[in-house]
Parts: sequence; C-alpha cells; structure tokens
Amino acid sequence: MKPLIIGVLNLRRVFRDRTNIFFVLLLPFLMVFMMGLMYGGGQPVLAVSSPSQAGLADRLVDALEEDERIDVLHMDEGEMRDLVEGGDVQAGLVIPDDYEDRIRDGERAELELVTRSDDLAAADVGIWVRSVVTRESSLLSTAQVTGSVRDDGFDERLENASETEVSGIEVEVTTSGDATFPEGLSSHSLAAPPLLLLYTFITALTTSLGIVQARRSGVLRRMYASPTSAGSIVLGEALGRFLIALTQALLILFGSALMFGVDWGDLPATSLVVTAFCLVSSGASLLLGSLARTEGGALAAAVGISLGAGALGGTMLPLESFDETMTTIAFLTPHAWGYDAFSELIRNQATLTDVLPHIGVLLGYAAVLLTLGVWRFRGAVTA
Repeated sequence: MKPLIIGVLNLRRVFRDRTNIFFVLLLPFLMVFMMGLMYGGGQPVLAVSSPSQAGLADRLVDALEEDERIDVLHMDEGEMRDLVEGGDVQAGLVIPDDYEDRIRDGERAELELVTRSDDLAAADVGIWVRSVVTRESSLLSTAQVTGSVRDDGFDERLENASETEVSGIEVEVTTSGDATFPEGLSSHSLAAPPLLLLYTFITALTTSLGIVQARRSGVLRRMYASPTSAGSIVLGEALGRFLIALTQALLILFGSALMFGVDWGDLPATSLVVTAFCLVSSGASLLLGSLARTEGGALAAAVGISLGAGALGGTMLPLESFDETMTTIAFLTPHAWGYDAFSELIRNQATLTDVLPHIGVLLGYAAVLLTLGVWRFRGAVTA
C-alpha cells in the first residue's frame, strides 16, 4: 500500500507545479499540431473564379479537377483573393469573362494565377495548373489554326484535336515496393508517435529532480527512519516515475486521437509498446535521480540525454531520412525501437505479433535501467 501512496504523491507533485500544466498538457499538443502542418497539413485547394456560362471555361475547370490530390472550389474573384491572402486556400485562378469569346475569335486569352510567395504548397498547385493550362492551350490553338483550312465549327475542330493521337515518346510510370508513408495517412499521424516518445522520456527524466531534492533535503532518511522499509520507498519512487511517464503518454495518445484523428492501430499492441517505453523512461529517471548530485546537474543531464537520444532515435527527424550507418546507430536507443513499432502499427496496420520483437527490446532496456536504478537508489536510501 505504501509504495502506491508514494507513487501517487509523486504524480500529484508534478501537476501541483503550474508550469508543468503547460509542458505536460499543452506543449505536446501544440507540437503535434505544428509538426502536422510541417508534414503537410491536408489536401491543397485551388479556388477558381470563372464565367457563369458553360463552355470552354467549364472545360478547363473540368481538366483541373481531374487530379484527386487537389480540391477545386468555385467562387467569385473577391472571395477567392481574400482566401488566398488569408492562407485558407493555396492558390486561385481567375478565368476572365471574355475567355470564351476571345478563344472562339482566334485571339489570346490571359489567365491569372494568384498565390502567396510564402506558401510552399502553392508551388505544387501552381505546377499542376500550368501543366493543365498548357495542355488545354495546345488543343485550343490547334482548333483555332485549323479553322483556316476546314469549314466545320470550332467545337468540332476542338473535339477532333482532342481525339487525335500523335505518335511520339510514351512515358509509363510504375510504382515498385512499398511507400514509406501510405497514401491517405494524415500528417498528424506521422507527427504524434515520435512526439509521444520524446515528451514521455523528457517528462520522466526531468522528474528525477524530485529524487535529488528528496536525497539532499533528508526526506529519504526521514522516510527510512519511519516504519517504511527501503523496499517500499524504492518501489514507490519507481512506481511514481512510471505513473508520470504513463500519464504523459496517455495524454498524447488519447488527446491526438480526439483532437487530430490519429489512428494508433491495434490497441493491445499499442498499449504494450507504450507501457514498455514508459518502463524504460521510469528506469532512466530513477537511475539519473540516484546518480545526480545537484538539481541543476540533474536538469541539465535530463534535457541533454532526452534531446540527444530523441534526435538520434528519430523523434525530431524521421528515421527514413537517415543513411544506413546512422540508422544502425539509431537503433542503439529505445526511441528508435518505439518509433519503428509505431510506424508498423500506424502505417502498415501491424498486429501484436509483428511488434513483439520491438516490445521485447524495449523491455530489455527497461530491465537494465530499472535494475541499475533500483540498486543505486536503494544504496542512497540506506546510506
């Protein structure tokens, strides 16, 4: 009973500090949101302002809508410009009211593409728009030029130009292997798992300051002098670190699922991966708190180790961007094993059987760290 009380008191102590409300509750979700935007926040949108009457303008719009990766919205020019300026859509295309008349009269019609220079997604939309407009322009030009040698109408000439096959170089595009990031996977589903690993580990390690304070202030000695065994104190502190890490992980897991629609895959498998990584984090925190001599040293070590291991383990840059040597080194950290397990669960819909090796490695890390932490901390209690 006493270990559970000590563990719960450690958890309460974390949330009693108001600054932790920001770092534990708010900052992780803010980072998931920001990283989701960096990975590509949704499908790009093209707003089109075109004449109301059907005809050649609608033909161009239909061609633009062929790419399912881009949403095409119809609206008036004023609204379109406001949305582009506000960043709500990536690009806007203005088709002039006299577009139909100028084309049929054999004249040149000018379209206006409206984008923001600081919107990276607008570049992709712009490339697609220009390619479609160029293809459509070649067909319209053909229909205009052939009017001098044929007596049929413009629509018939345009239809013939569209159906004419010209021999030349044929490019066949095929995809081999498996995509690193499956189609349809949301950007937040890519951002949430590595940030769960990063913040769970750093939150657990920074709470090692509490162990250092308890040692230096004599709280541990007074607890040991009371009818509380050294085993109960050690188990209670270890349980407290685990509860803190688990609380942080669950907040990110369920919060990202509710707020950003992240699908974490197989629930039992995900639960075991999270539990195993929380055991790793709690063992590292207990060991650090037992070794550090001052609060400042514990804090510096906690931040340095957390960020270093996190960066090396793929929580800041995707493991897929590492070369072969760096990938091998990355898997010396528990973060890389957690990253790979979540990748299998979320991207490939893996089952518990598929991630059992990852869970086994994480439990191995946990066993080593907890054994060293318990041994060192017990010595600090009984000294």
